[in-house]
Amino acid sequence: MKFGLLGTGPWAQRTHGPALAAHQDVDLVGVWGRRAEPTGALAQQLGTRAYADIDALFADCDAVAVALPPDVQAPLAVRAADAGCHLLLDKPVATTPEAARAVTEAVERGGVGCVVFFTLHFSDTTGEWLRETARRGEASRAQSTGDWQVGRADWLSPVFGGADSPYTASPWRREKGALWDVGPHALSVLLPLLGEAESVTAARGGVGDTVHLVLRHASGASSTCTLSHSVTPAAAGVTAEVRGGAGVAELPLREEDPAVSFGRALDAVLRSVRTGEPHPCGARFAEEVTSVLHRAQEQLPA
Repeated sequence: MKFGLLGTGPWAQRTHGPALAAHQDVDLVGVWGRRAEPTGALAQQLGTRAYADIDALFADCDAVAVALPPDVQAPLAVRAADAGCHLLLDKPVATTPEAARAVTEAVERGGVGCVVFFTLHFSDTTGEWLRETARRGEASRAQSTGDWQVGRADWLSPVFGGADSPYTASPWRREKGALWDVGPHALSVLLPLLGEAESVTAARGGVGDTVHLVLRHASGASSTCTLSHSVTPAAAGVTAEVRGGAGVAELPLREEDPAVSFGRALDAVLRSVRTGEPHPCGARFAEEVTSVLHRAQEQLPA
């Protein structure tokens, strides 16, 4: 499949680009970016062509992978889908419900495949854990011993807390904070296992951009999240668990290079296009995640 890459930042350089260039079933046609110099540099690094005209890249591709800030990504995803390109998007797909819905509508209108790179679902250990934990919940429910009842997902990052990170200077992360950058990771665990979030309560607390969420799910379960980019490196970590009739399930460590996980996301796009079956991490799920985060954002002080 002929792919174009949109974006030239650290995520495109470290994850999207190498995975696209290495995949045996992908032909990386070219790179488009908002600035000519880094676009040319990344295209040269990946052994492909730099495009100044994004519509020309769409015309030359079957699909695009997007590594851009969400509010740039969403309208370009709509344009790409309307041009007939399949989509491999990043999380969050957008930061407003309207923009996320526009992506969903464009995917359905164009009949194109769409996968959103919720990393935990495509990493070997965590992806298998999510699938097995869902099966455990279904088996427990069938045996009348109860479904998953409570959960938590905490994502504590030192991006703004003293880490030597290429993402510290990211303008959109500075503006939106951990809620929008790592909140999608936490929700990508809780929503598939506990169900749609009927309500969300949000509050700021602690250092920097730290945010706490309490969710009530349609299943009757409840969950909490603590999200931060402002902890010190010594305090950083990711934890998640669900508890219920099937016992306790704790998220394992994800030690895989994100580029390897991204390769599985590429596999998922190819499979979805081949079979015509939508992927669970598609546009509709991404729209649901944006809705929850937006409801949380509305409760926080400006």
